[in-house]
Amino acid sequence: MGEPSLSRRSALAGLGGAAMAGGAALGLLGTAGCAAPSGVAAGKTRLRYWHLFGGGDGVNMGSLVDAFRAEHPSVDLEATQLQWGSPYYTKLGMAGAGGRAPEVAVLHLARLPGFAPGRLLDPFDLDLLADHGVTAAQFPEDIWRRGEVGGRHYAIPLDTHPMVLYYNTEICEKAGLLDDAGPGGGSGGGGTLRPIHGADDFTAALRAARKVTGAPALTTETLGPDSAGPWRLFATFYSQTGGTVLSADGKRLTLDDAKALKVLDYMAMLSAEGLLVRRTDYPGTVGVFNAGKTAFFLNGEWEVTTFTTSGLPFSMTRVPALFGRPTAQADCHSFVLPHQRGRDSGPTGANNDAAHAFVAWMVRHSVEWAKGGHVPAYLPTLRNPAYLRLTPQSAYRSVIDDVVLDQPAWFAGSASVLWIRLGSVFSGVLTGSRTPRDALREAKTRLRELLDTPAPLGGTGGDAV
Repeated sequence: MGEPSLSRRSALAGLGGAAMAGGAALGLLGTAGCAAPSGVAAGKTRLRYWHLFGGGDGVNMGSLVDAFRAEHPSVDLEATQLQWGSPYYTKLGMAGAGGRAPEVAVLHLARLPGFAPGRLLDPFDLDLLADHGVTAAQFPEDIWRRGEVGGRHYAIPLDTHPMVLYYNTEICEKAGLLDDAGPGGGSGGGGTLRPIHGADDFTAALRAARKVTGAPALTTETLGPDSAGPWRLFATFYSQTGGTVLSADGKRLTLDDAKALKVLDYMAMLSAEGLLVRRTDYPGTVGVFNAGKTAFFLNGEWEVTTFTTSGLPFSMTRVPALFGRPTAQADCHSFVLPHQRGRDSGPTGANNDAAHAFVAWMVRHSVEWAKGGHVPAYLPTLRNPAYLRLTPQSAYRSVIDDVVLDQPAWFAGSASVLWIRLGSVFSGVLTGSRTPRDALREAKTRLRELLDTPAPLGGTGGDAV
């Protein structure tokens, strides 16, 4: 899956452990970057691919890998799934540092600045990528630019995975919150959620749903070990105010106190008024919504297969614009080229060409990937009839123009220390153990500490575009 769930939430966050784990990581990697093993079929081009996808995402990725193999019999594709989170990034970083890297790998786009592009990662040959049918014009401009560092391109986006709003169609219908404009998608059918305009409108919808169930109307992750959900909720609402957490170069704190307090006060109100299930960890939120106990669920879109499989009457939509802009916190899965000596010349040239061919093929065939809920970054897929038939996955596709990634910094992005350290602070606002002002004060302290800490892998926040 695209983001932490269940067992993956216990993974250590960020790159802080990478420097200390070098010996162990290199031991695990062995001689993966040396001469091709005897198992490589004669006459085939070796292509090693590392990813971190489990659950439904792992199944979808496996289908894509099998399809690529079938269409490219001359390529010996070795796909390896590694443990999500810090263990994955530690191994990938040490592989690039030691010249023992796979030809291609997955990286969360917001983590790129901390991954030392040019040292741990090699740039893409955009002309070679174009030869395989993929160009910059086929992606949203802002997302494409995030893959560029120092004038060279190091990451090709596969998707974006934003915060979305799930809703129980049966509860919302009884609460008078649905229109009659056709099916709502998901596994429940019915109408679609009426447009919600502003925080007061959303609060009214929650109150109407609570009258139907007699219980809190909304669930979202509020606590738990390494809880990132409270940060993602804050980042979504705060982005709608137009505020930023860090400067564009990722080097200065720019958190706007007034805007942050407006959001934190609203988060605290949801809990204090009993509109939000106050104390739920990530598995608990999935269970509560799946049991039909709440009308709404704020989370990443990757749980769509969970609820479709269970038969829950539900659908999905974009997070409403509660504070001005219709933005949502997100990250993107992207493909990168871990550093290899002489990647584009000599005997490795064919492997490099195969890596570019693989990346281009994957983004061009991302309908299968979108079944897991992620919004394809490849714009032609968003117009593909096969994608448009996916419901409710295609219902929130317009969010591609309004996703907000963390500002570029080594400590930001999925499974990062930023998410975990600030998640634990904002958790207190949702559970009632911290006041909004205390949470803001502590969040700024922790951000300053991160800004003063050197990047473990030598990356920077200032070179990213």
